[in-house]
Amino acid sequence: MTDFMGRLLDSVDSAQSPWLQERQAAGRAAWAEARTPTRKTEAWKYTSVHALDQDFATAPSAAAIEPDLPALGSTRLVFVDGTYRAELSSAELPAGAELVPFAEADAGQVERIQQHLGTVVDSDKHVFAGLNDAGLANGVFLQVNPNTVLDDSIHLVWLTTCADTGFSINQRLLVVMGANSQASVVEHFASTDGSTAAFTNGITELVLEDGARLAHYRLQLEQGKAMHIGGVHARLHRDSTLESFQLALGSELKRVDIVIDHQGPGAHCELNGVYLLRGSEHVDYHTCIEHSVPHCTTDEVFRGIIGDEASAVFNGRIHIHPDAQKTRAELSNKNLLTSNRAEVNTKPELEIYADDVQCAHGATVAQLDEKMLHYLRTRGVSRDEAEVMLSYGFINELIEALGHEALRDYLKPLLADRFSRDPKLTRHLA
Repeated sequence: MTDFMGRLLDSVDSAQSPWLQERQAAGRAAWAEARTPTRKTEAWKYTSVHALDQDFATAPSAAAIEPDLPALGSTRLVFVDGTYRAELSSAELPAGAELVPFAEADAGQVERIQQHLGTVVDSDKHVFAGLNDAGLANGVFLQVNPNTVLDDSIHLVWLTTCADTGFSINQRLLVVMGANSQASVVEHFASTDGSTAAFTNGITELVLEDGARLAHYRLQLEQGKAMHIGGVHARLHRDSTLESFQLALGSELKRVDIVIDHQGPGAHCELNGVYLLRGSEHVDYHTCIEHSVPHCTTDEVFRGIIGDEASAVFNGRIHIHPDAQKTRAELSNKNLLTSNRAEVNTKPELEIYADDVQCAHGATVAQLDEKMLHYLRTRGVSRDEAEVMLSYGFINELIEALGHEALRDYLKPLLADRFSRDPKLTRHLA
């Protein structure tokens, strides 16, 4: 273990719950055997973790704040600097569903958490999973029982605040969807203005049993010096459906690994994502869709807008196993560069070992169309406003397709402000 990795390990909290201590010990052992990702590591070729090479403290005591949070669900759990804040939360759910922080789980819930925790994420491929296990002092467990339908969304908030020194947080979410159940979950990561170099290491595990349906939204809205290395790992059983939406605003370092494993015939995944960068920000999305069985489908669309001197990475892989006949899978990544200094590295991949499949993939990198700009300017629109309108239109299709109305209403003005802080230039967007 290098000095860099040792300092990261020293910054994690110790488990307070006895049943988590065994996993924490295993995580420490795994992290000790792991190698620091470098530019020679293929999956990290365009993303440097040099920003993490600093002394992080353990997370500070929860700040006494009352954040202005959007109403994205009647049930909400709020964590401030990694600490659960019951006074800001409302964990009431209808019969047939349970939502509880790990630290407050009863014996039955602990047994179910231990049954599923760590079974979806592949620690050998997700190098920071070992560090997450090592610092697993708390997490969130959601279970929706078979045939239960949750009409309203569940809103999970992880907020980092300004502190005197940089600190690290390990976040964990485990969702178990029973057979033929339905739910909607919003993961919301945000930082307060002037946040220090807070490092969030987050892992989400999703288990969808036969016929389950989950709408999963992950908003990574931390900005400035905030750093986030995360993973979303899902296992889909027969006839289950995962509708997932990812949004990342740029910061000093963001890396998200998404792995969806189709384990049952008839499973379907719809994965959409948007990333917006400016300044010298960096975002890296690596997705891997595993088709292990026949008769499964995937639709994946990611779009990015990169400006100034920012850099983005997208690596999308669809892996069709030998037994996965009758698979249909499509992958699209489109990028818009609004500056000559902006950079994107995109790599769509198809790895197919079955002969009866329908697969397609593609990627584009472009700048704003001068003909479209000219058309808008002939209609009396200034060049600055035309650029904002065309840029927003590039991602608007994915925003409008969201099935969560309150989330759409929240994101529209937020994203409009991201394109320009001058209200005159965004008056037609929000």
